[in-house]
Amino acid sequence: MNDPEKAALERTAQAGIAALQAGDGKAARAAFEAIVASGRATVQIWLWLAQACDLLDDRAAVMAHVARVVELDPANPYALVMAGEVQTRSGNDRAAIAWYERALSAAQGRQLPPDLIARLNRAVAAREAAFARFEAEMMGALGDAGIDAQATGSRFAEALQIVSGRSQPYLQQPTSFYYPRLPQIPFYDPADFAWTAALAAALPAIRAEAEAVMAHGAGIAPYVEADPDRPNKGHALLADARWSAFHLFRNGLPIADHAARCPATMAALESAPLPRIAGTAPMALFSILAPHTHIPPHTGMLNTRLICHLPLIVPDGCRLRVGAETRDVRAGEVLLFDDSIEHEAWNDSDAPRAILLFEVWRPELTEAERQALTVLFESVAAYTPDQA
Repeated sequence: MNDPEKAALERTAQAGIAALQAGDGKAARAAFEAIVASGRATVQIWLWLAQACDLLDDRAAVMAHVARVVELDPANPYALVMAGEVQTRSGNDRAAIAWYERALSAAQGRQLPPDLIARLNRAVAAREAAFARFEAEMMGALGDAGIDAQATGSRFAEALQIVSGRSQPYLQQPTSFYYPRLPQIPFYDPADFAWTAALAAALPAIRAEAEAVMAHGAGIAPYVEADPDRPNKGHALLADARWSAFHLFRNGLPIADHAARCPATMAALESAPLPRIAGTAPMALFSILAPHTHIPPHTGMLNTRLICHLPLIVPDGCRLRVGAETRDVRAGEVLLFDDSIEHEAWNDSDAPRAILLFEVWRPELTEAERQALTVLFESVAAYTPDQA
């Protein structure tokens, strides 16, 4: 581009910017369309053209120019939020929600100017209003059909949250081994398992042993420890004593001195269907979470097991989320969940939280499957390739 042409286009751009600032959409649009016609339009020119068309409420043009901006700069929050605003004005709530979600995601972790912060705050409010309208429409349709959504059950309630956009599907995503065709159930009902009653009945004795372990301190180590043979996965609580463990079994074997200090706990575990896999399982420990500590979202290694929590020492403010469901953690109330589904935990109190944590076989697995999986996992644990 020669200097006179460049200078002319810069003057046109300045005129367009001045028109935008004055609220003159028509003049701004003409200026930026002239630059587009020259073939020299940048992402910013396309964005200003979209803004000019927005002043004129030419919604089709706005969406066309936003599409061009997003093609060149997929995470441009101005373009994304503008598209959401246009869809809101057009009464297309579901499309608006999608654009707002994308804009809010694109803005995360970035330094934002005040005007964009204000628009994103309005986007949050508009998104919530759209959720409410969409949910009201669905609930109205159900009511007209004589269906009580609350009485239909938690599964239907979760489906409503997903279809409305308030939640997402949470599926099994084990980090090491996936066994197909198992149900995607975040929390299981402990009452469906005969052994949980005996476990809960042993609570006072188990809690006393946990209290003694915590008072003594010996044997407690960070829950998340680095494996020198594997790459660091960057866990937020790696080697952090705020989330600690006192292991009763490790690598499938009892830790003799730890087990000797907790005879009631070891006896209670005998009633549960613990996997017995050489080099791997059982796994059982006291999990201790310090005050004001958050275990960030993560998934477990296998979907062939469930994790059992027997809460022992639980101040107010302790929660566990598995998938889309969050439950309060209460002393003595067994929690049985699929840890291959994304989960996280909080201790928002001023005191430590302690639970007995161990794994059990999934109830859907047949005895033949458990035997086959045991052999499979043992072969993996023992695998050492020939070095010839």
